[in-house]
Amino acid sequence: MLINLTPHALLFTVAAIGISETAYLIQKRIAAERPVCPIGEGCETVLNSKYNRLFLGIHNEVFGFLFYIAFAVIAALLVIGAGEIEAFLVPIAWLMLIGATAASAFFIYLQWRVIRAWCFWCVMSAITVGLMDIILFWLTYSQGL
Repeated sequence: MLINLTPHALLFTVAAIGISETAYLIQKRIAAERPVCPIGEGCETVLNSKYNRLFLGIHNEVFGFLFYIAFAVIAALLVIGAGEIEAFLVPIAWLMLIGATAASAFFIYLQWRVIRAWCFWCVMSAITVGLMDIILFWLTYSQGL
């Protein structure tokens, strides 16, 4: 079990980073403040575009926040050793991550080809999802889950 602790804890940590990224964007939107854009100046353009509410009229960062929270719960259960449900958690994590990866790729495409502006926070979220892909892939295939 100690061997599995590291990738599980890494998954939890990266999910926590995603929670903070999306929580920051939600907080800035609610406060009607411009988010700090450490690199570039396209954050506001992207976040105020018509593509920021693609599913059910809910802001994309809210869906990201919910994804990261759910994924953090799954990772936490894996860290503490959830017993018999562990066998179901990894496939659920994979399904969630496949959806998040597809959404991230789509949002990167929108920024690149449609909006023609880059949001630092959106790119960071895509990188966060990519890290989660790498960690879960390593966990699944190197440890036979």
